[in-house]
Amino acid sequence: MNMNKILLSLSFVAVFAAGYLAGNDGGGAGIAYAQSPGRVFELRTYTAHEGKLGEVVARFRDHTMHIFAKNGITSVGYFTPQDAPLSGNTLVYVLAHPSREAAKKNWDAFRSDPEWQKVKATTEANGPIVEKIVSVYIEPTGFSPLK
Repeated sequence: MNMNKILLSLSFVAVFAAGYLAGNDGGGAGIAYAQSPGRVFELRTYTAHEGKLGEVVARFRDHTMHIFAKNGITSVGYFTPQDAPLSGNTLVYVLAHPSREAAKKNWDAFRSDPEWQKVKATTEANGPIVEKIVSVYIEPTGFSPLK
């Protein structure tokens, strides 16, 4: 299976799992509903530089998620592939934004946030830890468990 097919398959699994986890309160059908009709999701895939995935994951866990929330970016779920070769260098995550316009505003605020700039500089003191970022805005289908 080529890398694009692997990433596509992983993306579908990530979105499904995120939808289930976001909507499963233990007593319902596992469905999460949008707070407004303009809500969009963003599927992001980070490829870490060789040997740097642990640092990428730690930065998200220890800093980035908090800074996202502070700037209006909702974290839905974070995933690492189980199978090689992606298991060694890939982080996949799903975000939610009230709209595409809000997403742009939120990302602009995040990138200019002094806390983020400090964290980025500190965690990349020995060089970049992320080699490639792929971002895809997605919307749920009519039959999606996540709305």
